[in-house]
Amino acid sequence: MRFDQRIVMVTGAAGNLGRAVAAAFEALGATVVRLGRKDPIEHALERHGRVDVLCNIAGAFRMGKPLHETTDADWDFLFDANAKTVLNTCRAVVPSMIANGGGKIVNVGAYAALKGAAQMGAYVASKSAVIRITETMAAELRDKNINVNCVLPSIIDTPENRAAMPKADPGRWVSTQDLAAVIVFLASDAARAIHGAAIPVTGLA
Repeated sequence: MRFDQRIVMVTGAAGNLGRAVAAAFEALGATVVRLGRKDPIEHALERHGRVDVLCNIAGAFRMGKPLHETTDADWDFLFDANAKTVLNTCRAVVPSMIANGGGKIVNVGAYAALKGAAQMGAYVASKSAVIRITETMAAELRDKNINVNCVLPSIIDTPENRAAMPKADPGRWVSTQDLAAVIVFLASDAARAIHGAAIPVTGLA
């Protein structure tokens, strides 16, 4: 499984998962376009001419108050960070994918988004939206030779999560490298028959 001569765009590339995903693709020969918060997608498209793989890694997590006490600001923050970022990058990239004959899109949802949870209403709803966006785009783009899928990680083993949960066993969480490996698979030719999947990646949780 190689990605030589393929352009892979990774949003949220400065984060723990973004760095792992970028490194995994680079190890397989891809040219990786790393996007941070302030990097214009249009400039990256102009510079490279096309995007073969789009990995929507950017996102945010925040516990909240009970749903009836959730403010518009908190709701909007998580929907902007988790759902609108996916829409914005896809709006920018998909037309060029269609023009170039196809591509792969992998989004990051959350295993927690499969059901409601106390004090997580806005987060769960925003990541649920990512799943529905993935399914919808897959239905719209499959005949354009574009695969759209998403991964649903449980707790990811990051320094921040270790600090926040010092008594937990991070050996049961999902490593960024293992999650990156699933994302790489979904972006590969081996996953050409997979459309609209939401794949749980939960480690031992």
